[in-house]
Amino acid sequence: MRAMSTSAPELSPEALAHVGLRPVLLSDDGRALRLLDQRELPARETWLTLTAVEEVAEAIERMAVRGAPAIGCAAAMGLAAAAHGFPEDPDAFRRACLAAIDRLAHTRPTAVNLFVALEQMRQALDGLAPGADVATARAALESTARRHARADIAACLAMGEHGAPLLPEGGTILTHCNTGALATAGWGTALGVIRRAHAMGRRIRVLVDETRPVLQGARLTAWELVHDGIPAEVIADNMAGALMARGLVQAAIVGADRIARNGDVANKIGTYTVAVLCRHHGVPFYVAAPWTTIDLELGSGAEIPIEERDESEIHVHGDRRMTPIGVGARNPAFDVTPAALITKIITERGVHEPSALAELA
Repeated sequence: MRAMSTSAPELSPEALAHVGLRPVLLSDDGRALRLLDQRELPARETWLTLTAVEEVAEAIERMAVRGAPAIGCAAAMGLAAAAHGFPEDPDAFRRACLAAIDRLAHTRPTAVNLFVALEQMRQALDGLAPGADVATARAALESTARRHARADIAACLAMGEHGAPLLPEGGTILTHCNTGALATAGWGTALGVIRRAHAMGRRIRVLVDETRPVLQGARLTAWELVHDGIPAEVIADNMAGALMARGLVQAAIVGADRIARNGDVANKIGTYTVAVLCRHHGVPFYVAAPWTTIDLELGSGAEIPIEERDESEIHVHGDRRMTPIGVGARNPAFDVTPAALITKIITERGVHEPSALAELA
């Protein structure tokens, strides 16, 4: 696992007290990870209770939990919960923890937050005093996991404060994929910026890209906006350009799964298309992501690993196959948007020029 900065933002009273939608939770006794199963939304709100590493890994791989920050929180909390089933011998316990970290690290390759969270958990183990017992180790893992989630909420709230003033008064904002509470420990990144703008009284509307092939926009973002009472309409992904040409989009804001040192951004497939359309039509294109999403070890987006998911997500929708038997499919989960197409990057540290990220490390 690569070296990286894992420092967390200062935890504000708001972050510590946040009681909004929390889709990734560690049980009060620390023995179970609780996940709102995003595959079931918007039809049903189903919660999973997971206690084993393999259960957590499969939940991440099968997108019961998704969104880069939420994946990191799930991995950290899942490890802390599963550790209650690891051996009581200190050496065997540590080996089980390291094996669990390795398994979780192989679930989703693109979202860097996963690796930040797992590195924090590894550091918690490495920071134990020589001869520390297993109970102490479990407590350290639980404390680290809970702090990681609180830090994510703090970052999201700060992003909202920094980013909301960028959104136009009375404008229509285009989003892609889901960047709300469901994609984080709570509140959201790009959608958190929209939430804050709405709370400030800005009269905004949201156009929600459906986000094919898994429809995270239509299923998840729209669900969150309805619950928040923010005016929104779902559009097919291929409608964005036509609406921009008619002057019906004043800004676009998306999240990120990994940002390279030069400001290139990997995000849900289709983001690059939105950015190109925004540049052609003179629409500001913003990216909101926590600092943990920035991977200063990678010089450019060309170095970001892009996950290829199963063809079945293209062929099958619900219980119906939409393509003829015998045809193939391509299913990259992410694309890379060059820094030159990005107006600003919003993090908990402020609003940045994409080309200036390396100077801020």
